[in-house]
Amino acid sequence: MVRNRFCFLGLLLVLVICSQGLMAQNGSGSIDLNDLYNYADQPIPNYIMKDNTPVNNVLTDAGATLGRVIFYDKRISVDNTVACASCHQQEFAFADTAVASVGVNGSTGRHSMRLINARFSDEERFFWDERAVSLEDQTTRPIQDHAEMGFSGENGDPAIDSLFNKMAELEYYQSLFHFVYGDSQITEARMQQVISQFIRSIQSFDSRYDEGRSTAPNDGAPFPNFTMTENQGKMLYLAPPQIGQNGIRTGGGLGCAGCHRPPEFDIDPNSGNNGEVVALDGGVDYTNTRAPSLRDITNSNGELNGGLMHNASINSLSELVDHYNFIPVMPGNIMLDPRLRAPGPPGNNNPRDLNVTETERQQLIAFLETLTGTNVYLDEKWSNPFDSDGNLVVIPEMTTGIETDEASLVENFTLEQNYPNPFNPSTTIAYQLPEAAIVHLTVYDVLGRKVATLVNQRQNAGRHEILFNADGLNSGIYFYHIRIGQQILETRKMLLAR
Repeated sequence: MVRNRFCFLGLLLVLVICSQGLMAQNGSGSIDLNDLYNYADQPIPNYIMKDNTPVNNVLTDAGATLGRVIFYDKRISVDNTVACASCHQQEFAFADTAVASVGVNGSTGRHSMRLINARFSDEERFFWDERAVSLEDQTTRPIQDHAEMGFSGENGDPAIDSLFNKMAELEYYQSLFHFVYGDSQITEARMQQVISQFIRSIQSFDSRYDEGRSTAPNDGAPFPNFTMTENQGKMLYLAPPQIGQNGIRTGGGLGCAGCHRPPEFDIDPNSGNNGEVVALDGGVDYTNTRAPSLRDITNSNGELNGGLMHNASINSLSELVDHYNFIPVMPGNIMLDPRLRAPGPPGNNNPRDLNVTETERQQLIAFLETLTGTNVYLDEKWSNPFDSDGNLVVIPEMTTGIETDEASLVENFTLEQNYPNPFNPSTTIAYQLPEAAIVHLTVYDVLGRKVATLVNQRQNAGRHEILFNADGLNSGIYFYHIRIGQQILETRKMLLAR
């Protein structure tokens, strides 16, 4: 007896019959539960030591997949116009180029922060003022904000329970929550878990800085792939400044690493504000002590991925250097980080002057631009899974492990690939049997419900053609299941309906 174990992903035909237009191939408009992207086991450089992933929410491929869908779904807002990705856009390192992002009932109170490498930081609090105690806590607050996504439960807004009911009516959430949790219940805690898993999966470690750091013994050693200007800028970044009693720098570096610590370039959790305290409404805002990683602060062209600071008031790296070169201490700003003050007793308001030369300015800027990667802007696993019409279908998990003595028959079974594609309203499946066998050919919908039985009998060896007429079925995705003897064969070849 030939014993073989098959986990077939081989001969399942997917028919897409979509009344709202053709669905794009290559993953756009669909999530395939049999072929998830790698979120959990992405390579991380050995010099990256920080990881704020909580023990009760370990990153998984399934969880991050569901989180990706929620992150990009505009149906998560009350009027179906705003998603998390509306304010955190992949092409801008998951930031926004607008000063204040537009929500369903107005604008955000602060500039949207980049989400690059949120996992690799000692700082576990989120929002500019650190009011969220964790990333999990942060993820659903915009959803429950009146201006942003509108499920506040106040001032006439529906409560977040209304969102859960709304999501439960969508088939793709029924499938995805069941896939991740074993049932389709939608709760805030579950949403927080999976959205934060997706955000923690967004990583950028393919910059020129990483290329150099991977071959250097430490951050301070010269990087062989850097220009002299870039290496000099790196040393200015790393070395603390020497400040005289008059508050003017007399030597040393610029001390950037004191707050934005390499190699993660995350913010020191004990940082105060950086002197930029003007709020978007024109008032003062002393509580902004959080900052994203400095990685991908610019794109590959050296352009900022949106304005810098909580008010997006800085629009170039040169302006950034100007800000830290001389920080006037506003009266009442007791939260200014002490590292940004001139020497003196605690609470002094003496400004510090780094006395940056034009050469040093260019050196520092050159180094900051080496922190930009490439993959984070292009990788499909962080992209919008919905099609251009906002539709999404979930291809369900279809795996078996049946032991059979019919391995030779199954291995020699062939399926012809010349079926019409696109098709409407019917298509033909044609296959070759190497010898006589009992064949079961059935059709299921995306929820696993049988909608048609096309063959259920013994067939002779040779070529067979079976017609499937989809004209009477609702729009959606359907799957051919082919069973030869006891072996189920499955694949994911997509047919498109006209």
